[in-house]
Amino acid sequence: MLNIMPRAERAMIATPHYLASSVGSAILQQGGNAFDAAIAISATLGVVYPHMTGLGGDAFFLMHEAATGAYTGFNGSGKSAAKVTPDFYREQGMNQIPQRGILSAITVPGMVDAWWQVWEKHGKLPWAKLLDAAIGYAEKGFPISRNLLFWMRKDEPFIRASVQLSALYMRDGELLKEGDRLIQPEMARTLRLLQQEGRDAFYTGSLMQTIVDNVKQDGGLLEEEDFRSFAGEWVEPLSTTYRGYDIYQMPPNSQGFTALMMMNMLEHIDMAAVPRASANFYHLMSEVIKKAFKDRDRYLTDPHFREIPLERLLSKSYAQELWNEIQANPLKVSEHLSPAIGQDTAYAAVVDEEGNSVSFIQSLYFDFGAAYVPGDTGIIMQNRGSFFSLDPACANVLEPRKRSFHTLMPAMVSKAGKPYMLFGTQGGEGQPQTQLSILTGVLDYGLSIQEAISLPRWVYGRTWGEDGDALKLEHRLEPEVYTKLKQWGHRVEPVKSWDGIMGQAQGIVIDEQGFMSGAADPRGDGLAIGW
Repeated sequence: MLNIMPRAERAMIATPHYLASSVGSAILQQGGNAFDAAIAISATLGVVYPHMTGLGGDAFFLMHEAATGAYTGFNGSGKSAAKVTPDFYREQGMNQIPQRGILSAITVPGMVDAWWQVWEKHGKLPWAKLLDAAIGYAEKGFPISRNLLFWMRKDEPFIRASVQLSALYMRDGELLKEGDRLIQPEMARTLRLLQQEGRDAFYTGSLMQTIVDNVKQDGGLLEEEDFRSFAGEWVEPLSTTYRGYDIYQMPPNSQGFTALMMMNMLEHIDMAAVPRASANFYHLMSEVIKKAFKDRDRYLTDPHFREIPLERLLSKSYAQELWNEIQANPLKVSEHLSPAIGQDTAYAAVVDEEGNSVSFIQSLYFDFGAAYVPGDTGIIMQNRGSFFSLDPACANVLEPRKRSFHTLMPAMVSKAGKPYMLFGTQGGEGQPQTQLSILTGVLDYGLSIQEAISLPRWVYGRTWGEDGDALKLEHRLEPEVYTKLKQWGHRVEPVKSWDGIMGQAQGIVIDEQGFMSGAADPRGDGLAIGW
């Protein structure tokens, strides 16, 4: 089930939806750079992958600017409303924040601000040009994809319960089908307003006012000042070394540092000597993951509110300590219970002719986010705030104007200072795990980026907002692998051979000759385009 892997020398785009890939390609061929293309792709994904991302969500951009050689990041994740506190929910008789509905939509969407700031700093084309394609697909429609239909069916109760969502996704009382045209006129009007007025429409202007008025009317907590005071942040990426490569991740509140911790641990073993399709491989991966997740769950939140000991967590000496603990009982299955995490996410990557590289990811948190649309805006609001804890002892406790623990983590690898690989995935709890699979596949097992993405994958822990603490494995391995893992104490759950629960990864590799290989995940609707 391997996709065709394009190779090219001038430019490469890889996204989870073929229409978004085509839009990115068109922007580059019209004189735009990778930053322009990333914004146009991001906007288009919000229209053609509305269950995974949109104007009501967040975005993270990890970038390399060819002219300066600098690696930079932009954190476009939203802060909680000034009025939200744990006491508010407790007074409503709740012991946790609802996962859906108006009371889960408590963080300001950060994606539009991310577009604007990245464009202001790095863009070449006019702002309005970058939204043309997204507006066109919203106004004229596009065919419903396999993946969108899957999530429409899964979330049919939420769609039926919403006047706005049912008007879009249903006809004559039934859900639309794969291949049916989905037209989003309200989203088109909203995008046109953004096209004309820019960022201000969303955070200080008429669109903001419409959102806030409807949120208040519906019993929500977001107010004008929450939008007016919001701005994303330019940040310095985190990095570690691994077998002659530098691996870059976004800093907290992203969980990206967990992937760096995992790779630091794996430096202590010759991974190429561990057969990739063996029970030993999956056992080792799950134990390394649990070590990193234990620290993630203890510390990760908005670093402006709590100190996160990154220097220690990312040190080679600490990795040695963790590795020694694993090796003390090499076949022992350790325990780890993590909170339920959503994974409605879209990852994409772009490299342009100048050598600029953008690795970016965006999300509504759960599929269809909060399943709440304010008025006639067409914007599905994210439910990212539902991941805050109400426990004051938890680092990620709900506090006013705070960013939550965030699953989004675009990644990049460099060699001798130059970008070598851009990669990332949908998947919440599975994001660092799939990145681990891709990193070892390319750097240790010598696979192409398409082969690495197409490997049988696993996901340990709780995902998609559902309880469970199992090791889920795609059903493409020898029977003895599942048997051994069960004998060793893993709670193994075989899933489909190519299962959507593993998320959708995309990636680009740039070899020593400057040729680029692009890959889209066979589990999704994506496409890599290069020339």
